[in-house]
Amino acid sequence: MRVVLAGGGTAGHIEPALALADALRQADPRALIVCLGTERGLETRLVPMRGYELALIPAVPMPRSVSPALIAVPGRLAGAVNAAAGVLDRVKADILVGFGGYVATPGYLAARRRHVPIVVHEANPRPGLANKLGARLTEHVFTGNPNTQLAHATYLGIPIRREIAELDRLALGDKARSHFGLRPDLPVLLVTGGSQGAQSLNRALYGAIGWLRSAGVQVLHVTGPRNAAEVPASSGGAPYVSVPFVDRMDLAYAAADFALCRCGALTCAELTAVGLPGAFVPLPHGNGEQRLNAEPIVAGGGGLLVEDADLSPEWIRDTLLPVLLDIDRVANMSEAAAALGRGTELYPLPDSPARRGLLVAPAVHVSTAAAYRALTPQLTTESQQNKIVSFQSQAWGELGDGPRARGVNDFETVVFEQFPQLAAVKQRLVKLGANPAMMTGSGSALFGLFRTRE
Repeated sequence: MRVVLAGGGTAGHIEPALALADALRQADPRALIVCLGTERGLETRLVPMRGYELALIPAVPMPRSVSPALIAVPGRLAGAVNAAAGVLDRVKADILVGFGGYVATPGYLAARRRHVPIVVHEANPRPGLANKLGARLTEHVFTGNPNTQLAHATYLGIPIRREIAELDRLALGDKARSHFGLRPDLPVLLVTGGSQGAQSLNRALYGAIGWLRSAGVQVLHVTGPRNAAEVPASSGGAPYVSVPFVDRMDLAYAAADFALCRCGALTCAELTAVGLPGAFVPLPHGNGEQRLNAEPIVAGGGGLLVEDADLSPEWIRDTLLPVLLDIDRVANMSEAAAALGRGTELYPLPDSPARRGLLVAPAVHVSTAAAYRALTPQLTTESQQNKIVSFQSQAWGELGDGPRARGVNDFETVVFEQFPQLAAVKQRLVKLGANPAMMTGSGSALFGLFRTRE
C-alpha cells in the first residue's frame, strides 16, 4: 500500500492526516506513507516527529481578495503541481488523500494528472477552496460536519489520534497533572488558542489570572509558539503553568477539567471525544465556520460560547469562574460533551489494483446504524438497500440511546435476524482478514483501516 497524504499548514489539517497515517501503519506495517507539506507549515515539526516522511513542495497561498498577488498564482501553482506529481511518481502512489490547506490543491491536480485515485476530507462546515476543487475531481468526498455542502459529500466525522479517541481522563488525570507540574486536588483550566495560539485569549487570561489563582483554579496555558514572551511574572495562588506548544494533547486533556479555547473542527471533535467541556471563542474573522463547529456542543450542554469581542478578564471572572467552581455543573457538562461522541461506520475507499477492498472505519461523530450500508451496495438490489436502511433506522430507534444503552452487538443481532445476508458479509470479511472490532463501534481509533484480499 502506497499512500500520499496532503494536509498542511495548521494542526487542523495535519492532525487528521496523521491520524489516518497512524491507522494505516497499524493496519499494514509495510505501508509506505508520505505526507506532502510546505516549509512554512507546522508539518515540518509534526510529521517527522510522528515518524513519517515529509515531501516538501512550494506553498501557493491563494489571496483572499483581488490584488497584484493574483498574477503570480498560476506560475507558482504550476510549479507546485509539478513537484507534487514528482512525489506521486517516486512513491508510485496508489491513492492520494487530501485534508485541505496549502498543499491540497497541487496534490489534487497532480493526482488527477497522474490518474491516481483521490479521497477528500473536509473537516469544516464551510469548505475551503482546495477541497471545493478536490470534490469536483472525485466521488470519494467525506466531511466532518453533517451540514457541509460539498459535491459528492458523505458525512463521516473528524479523524483523531488513537491516544485521544481512547483516552480515559479519570484514569490518566493524576499522571497528566504531575507531567505538567499541577496539583491533583485543585480544578484545572486548559487555555489554548490552537496550534498557533490566540492573542485575544492570552490577553483575557492574563487580566484574569489573579482572580483564577486566588479562587484555587489552576491554569495550564498553551500560549502558542510566538507568544511565549508575553507570559506575565508569576504571583501567588494556585499553580499557573505556561507552555508554547503541547505535543501530547492527550495529557493536556486528561489534566484539565474545563477548556477555554478556539473552536476549530479538530478541537471540537477532540473535546467531545474525551468529554471535556469548553468555553468556545470563535475566530472573529473568516467565514464563521468556528461558531458553527461549537454551536451543537453548546446547544447540547457541553460548553459555553463567547464572542471574541466579548471575551475579557471580567467575563472570565463573572461567567467562567463560577462554572469552574461548581463541581456538579462541570461534571454534567462533561457528560453532555461526551454524549456527542458516537460509534463506527464503514466506507470504501477508491478501488485500485493494489488496494482492492480497502475500507475505512471512523469512531467519532458518526452513527453505528449506518455501518452496514457501506456493504449493502455490493450485495443487494436498490430496493433491498432501501429496506435495509429503513429497518436499520427503526431498529436503532427501538434500542433507545444507541450503543451506550444496550451496545452495538444488540443492534447487530436485531439487524442480522432480519437480514442474514449482512451477517454473511461480515463473516466473509473477517475470514479475509478484517478486524471485527472495527465493525462494532467498540472504540477503535478514527480511520482505523483493514484490508480484504480476494
